[in-house]
Amino acid sequence: MHTDRDTLFSRLWDNYCEVTPSAEHIHRLLDDTQGGEIVNDHIALRTFNLEKVNLDKLAAHFLALGYQQGGDYHFEAKKLYARHYEHPDPSAPKVFISELLVEQCSEPAQAIIHQLVSQMDPAAGTADNFLYSGRHWDIDYPTYQALLEESEYAAWVAAWGFRANHFTVSVNALSRFRTVAEINQVLKDHGYRVNNSGGEIKGSPEELLEQSSTMADRAEVAFSDQKAAIPSCFYEFALRYPKSDGQLYSGFVAASADKIFESTDSR
Repeated sequence: MHTDRDTLFSRLWDNYCEVTPSAEHIHRLLDDTQGGEIVNDHIALRTFNLEKVNLDKLAAHFLALGYQQGGDYHFEAKKLYARHYEHPDPSAPKVFISELLVEQCSEPAQAIIHQLVSQMDPAAGTADNFLYSGRHWDIDYPTYQALLEESEYAAWVAAWGFRANHFTVSVNALSRFRTVAEINQVLKDHGYRVNNSGGEIKGSPEELLEQSSTMADRAEVAFSDQKAAIPSCFYEFALRYPKSDGQLYSGFVAASADKIFESTDSR
C-alpha cells in the first residue's frame, strides 16, 4: 500500500485523466480564468460488495494513510451502500466509496458479477496500485450490455474496474468563482454537458452542500470480443457551507449523491 498520500492521488488523477480528457481541459480552463490553485474536494470509487473487492478492501488503502471513517449512506433504489473517509489534515481530499449490494441484484446479474470477480488474483486488492489498476477480468460486450439493462453502476464497474470515478473541484477554494451556478455556466459556455438529473445544482445551503457535475466522457474499452466507446468518468464541483460551529460541513447528502451517480448514464 502507498505510504505517500500525494503519490497515491497523483496516480489516481493520471489514470482518471487517461479516460476523462475533459477533466484535464476543465482543470486548465479554471486555472487560466481564476489564476489560483485548484483544490480537490473529494474523489469517489465504485466497487462490488464481494469479499475480494468490497468497500473495506478499498478503504484499507486510505486507512493506512491516516484516513478515518466519516458518514455512511444508503441508496436503496440503486442497491448501493457507501461511506466517506476524511483525513485529520483538512487539506487532504475526502474519499467517497460505494459498493453494489450484489445479493439484491437479479440472479443472472449476480452470476455475471461473481464470475467476473472470480477471475481476480486474491492478492490484487492489497497491491500498491489496486485503486487505479483498472479491470481484472475478461468481459464481452453482450455481457456488459446485459448488466447495463439492470444496473448502470454494475456495468460501469464491470467495464472499468478500479479507478477514480470522479474528482471534485472545491468551489470554496476558487478565487474568481463563488457559486456552483457560475461554474455550470462556464462549463456550458465551453460546450460541456452538465448533469441535470434532479436539477443542475444538487443540494442546497440548508443541506450545507451544493454539487454539480459534467456528464461522463465517452472512452473506448477493449471488451474480449470488440472495442466500444462507453461512458467513462466525470468531473464534479462542490460548494460546502459552514455548520453552526463555523467549520465547513465535510459530509455528503445522500439525495444529491444519488443524482450524481447518474453522470455516467449513457442516455
